[in-house]
Amino acid sequence: MHYTRDQINNLEKIKKINLINSCSGYKSANLIGTISKEGITNVAVFSSVTHLGSNPPTLGFILRPTTVPRDTYKNILESGVFTINHIFEDIIEDAHHTSAKYEEAISEFDITALEDEYHNDCIAPFVKGSPVQMEMKFIEEYHIKSNNVIHIISEIKNLYVKDYILNDDGFLDLAKGKVAAINGLDAYAIADGNTRFNYQRPKKLNTMK
Repeated sequence: MHYTRDQINNLEKIKKINLINSCSGYKSANLIGTISKEGITNVAVFSSVTHLGSNPPTLGFILRPTTVPRDTYKNILESGVFTINHIFEDIIEDAHHTSAKYEEAISEFDITALEDEYHNDCIAPFVKGSPVQMEMKFIEEYHIKSNNVIHIISEIKNLYVKDYILNDDGFLDLAKGKVAAINGLDAYAIADGNTRFNYQRPKKLNTMK
């Protein structure tokens, strides 16, 4: 099947959304935890968290247009802190339900079986049981004019990982943690293993005729 730009634009809405959201490949599956100045917790699923750099340890994620209330965005701006928690096999259904739109006064922790927990002095909630939990400090934001979304830039302040997924070289074996990935908007997959390769260097060209 071949789709031109015009054909994509003319697709029925849901088909277009599903096609374009899935064509980029598997995406990270995370729950972002925040808290309002009134003390109301919020947790929401995001599939756009990406690595931006290791020194400083920086991650980014995309927020859709703020033409409607975005509790996650408001809470991050108010507190300057949030958490990122990997979604794992046992919580997929509840994690996905956090995409439903609830009033600001309602915490998704109260609606689902997800449990909040807290580490040290971080005021934002972590998701209990998540194999990888990160306390993030808001750094800056960029408005992407072409489609009116916001790129949030943040720094890892504290990283908590389950011992059984941590290799001696620092590699996190997410397959051991049954960490999910998202295909499109509503399909979740669990890796059953990894294949790793050595650091790659250029091969010497064979100059022999």
